Parts: sequence; structure tokens; C-alpha cells
Amino acid sequence: RKGPGEEVPYLTAITGAAISALVAGFPLAGAEGMTITKMIISGLNPVIADMTGILLFIGIMQATGFLDVIIRDIVRIGDKMGGGVGVAGAGGVAAGVIGALTGFTQPVVTAVITGPAAVRLGVDPNKTAGIIAHAGHIGNLAGFTHPTQVAILATAGIGYGLFNVLGLIAALSIFVVSGIRITLDMKRRGVKIDKAQHDAIMAEIENREYTTTSFKAFLPFVVLFVGFVAGLPIFLVGLFSAMLTMFLAHRAPREAEADMMKGVSLIATPLVATIGFLFMSTVIKEIGMVQTMSEIVAPIMTTSPVLVMFGVAFCTAFMTQSYAASVAVLVPFLQIVLAAGGDPFASAFAAASGAALIQYFLTGGPVAALATVIPVIPGSELKAANAFQRPSILAGSATALVITILLMMFG
Repeated sequence: RKGPGEEVPYLTAITGAAISALVAGFPLAGAEGMTITKMIISGLNPVIADMTGILLFIGIMQATGFLDVIIRDIVRIGDKMGGGVGVAGAGGVAAGVIGALTGFTQPVVTAVITGPAAVRLGVDPNKTAGIIAHAGHIGNLAGFTHPTQVAILATAGIGYGLFNVLGLIAALSIFVVSGIRITLDMKRRGVKIDKAQHDAIMAEIENREYTTTSFKAFLPFVVLFVGFVAGLPIFLVGLFSAMLTMFLAHRAPREAEADMMKGVSLIATPLVATIGFLFMSTVIKEIGMVQTMSEIVAPIMTTSPVLVMFGVAFCTAFMTQSYAASVAVLVPFLQIVLAAGGDPFASAFAAASGAALIQYFLTGGPVAALATVIPVIPGSELKAANAFQRPSILAGSATALVITILLMMFG
């Protein structure tokens, strides 16, 4: 067993798939029939273009400071909605949205500000850490660049849009449940914060330097959202939103282009992983593994292939505690479900949501979630914070299951 940080999932997927294809007798290249070259090209899926458009946008949003204004305003809203609970929850949601766009959720980015503030506003430190670290649920299931999610969508032949909206709903249900539980805990403990203390804490967030107004910061996001709803090409919508940000920030075109390219640099890992995973899924299909697996699981596929997909995804991610590590099971099983007549959209959502939420259940996230938040929230402890998260994560998984069932009924 390898220790933390020693896993090489992307190299394993690519080299393992290549060796399997060679052993199965597929040639490296050629004009006729399936070749390894054609399998690799299958990994260059159109969703990669969508990913690029989003990262052009997020690159300039970060560089111009527009994203900082959005975080501040989300915290403002959270405070008005629920004081310390709202501040902590808003910090998690803000980090989750950033992660959904960049492909790597870092809740510590907002936790360093909202965490201590929420604790001073009466929220238990472990519960503060727990709700902020829920950010990863949004970053994964509502996101655009997680390699496993991209591979699932590409395998099912569907695009972004409604999928992300439904993923966001499932992820936000986790925040809602945690928020209710924290509120009840504060009432039980009789926590009361006087107005002067509250105003002083919020002033520390308000008085930081910001580069633009709320209207200007949110306008490009509104354009991006409208483009999604209208069904326009996401690459072009992302590019247009990035150019609008350049205009609103009075950024020189050359400088703005450099900012956008910094955003695109974030695509390096997801790009290699996506091509590798899709290459692997093509090899799995071509060498006959999907057909073999189909015959083995045929008895349980006669009831509801989509629900079976959700169950397989849930169990796989629960055992691996990794959305990325689950791809080796999710993609080939998704192919089986699709071949058995499962609706592509419902099947893809079942595969993604079944795995993306429960992966945090036992650890809180081994790389970029709870473990990074604990050090910046005084008095918090990893085990206790993760224990707080678990009932909410189960509630979010139940929400995802309900959405999956509705998609089966009305999709």
C-alpha cells in the first residue's frame, strides 16, 4: 500500500491501458480498424474546450480582484441570513464555487477569514471547520474540471449546464443540513453575541481593500450563467465573460490575456487525467471487459440499471474515499448501464453524485478539504469535525438519490 502523496493514478491509468491494448493485439497505428492511436484521440473530448473557456474566465477574475469582492458579498449575505452560521456556510459555498470553476477546491482560501470570524460569532470550532470544508462537494459535483466527472460526462455523451445545476442543489443540501444542526447546537448552548462585538468582527472583513464594486464583480458571472441557460457554447461564453471582466477592470488587453492564460494553466492536471481516463475507458471497452462485466452483472441489471449505477458509485467511493480513484470502476460500469438502456443523463448523474459526495465521509477529504481547514480555525480537531460532517453528507447523498430517481421518472 502506498503512503499519502505516493499514488500515481494518471500514469497508472495511461500506461496500464496502453499495455492492456498491446496485449490484446491492437496495433499502435494504422488506417484500418481500431488502433491505440485512435483510442488516444478518443480522449480529446469536446468537454475539454468547455473546461478551457471557464478557466480563461476564472484566471482574469482572480487577477483583477473581482473574485475577492464576490467572496466578501457572499459572506455579507451569509451574515444577514444566519450570523456566525451564515458566515461559516458562506465561506464554504464561496470556496466551493471557486473550486467548481478552477478544478481544485481549496476551502482554506476563505476559511482563513470566515473560520475565526464564525468562531468568534459563537459557532463551535469543529462545526465551523466541518461546514466550510463542505466546499469540496460543490467543487466536485457542480464543477467543470474534475477528471472523473469529465470522463463520466464524456462517456455518457452529455454536456455541462443542467448537470451542474443539479449537482449544486445536491451539494447545497449538505450545507443546509449542517447549518440547521449548528443553529440548534448554538441554541442549546445559549450562545449570544452582542451587536457591538458582531459589528467589530464583520468590520475586519469589510475593511479589507477591494478593487471594484459588487455590480461590476457579479456582472460577468451573470453573463456566464445566462449563457449556460441559453445553451450557448461554453467555451465562447467563458471567453466573452473574461473579455467583459477585462473591460470592466480597465485591464490592458495584453495584460488581460496573460491573466487568462494563467487561468488556463490550471488545466494541466485535469487535461492529462481526462485524456488518460477516457483512453483507459476506450481500451476497457475495446478489449471486451465491458461485455464480460455486463454478463456477470446481468441478473441485477434487470431491475433498474440507473439505481444500480448509483449504488455501485456510492460503494466504490465509500471504500476508496476518492472520486479520482473510483474512475476505474465508474466508467466501465457506466458503459454497462448505458448498454442496458439506462438514460444517459440520469446514468451520468447517478455515477457522479453517488461517488462525489460520499468520498468525504470517513476522512473529510485527504488532500484539499477538511485537513487544510483545521490549522486556520483555533480549537478545531480533525476527527470531531469529520464526525460532525457525516450525517450531513448522508443527507446530501439521499438528496442526490432523490434527484436521480426524478430524472429516471421525468427525464
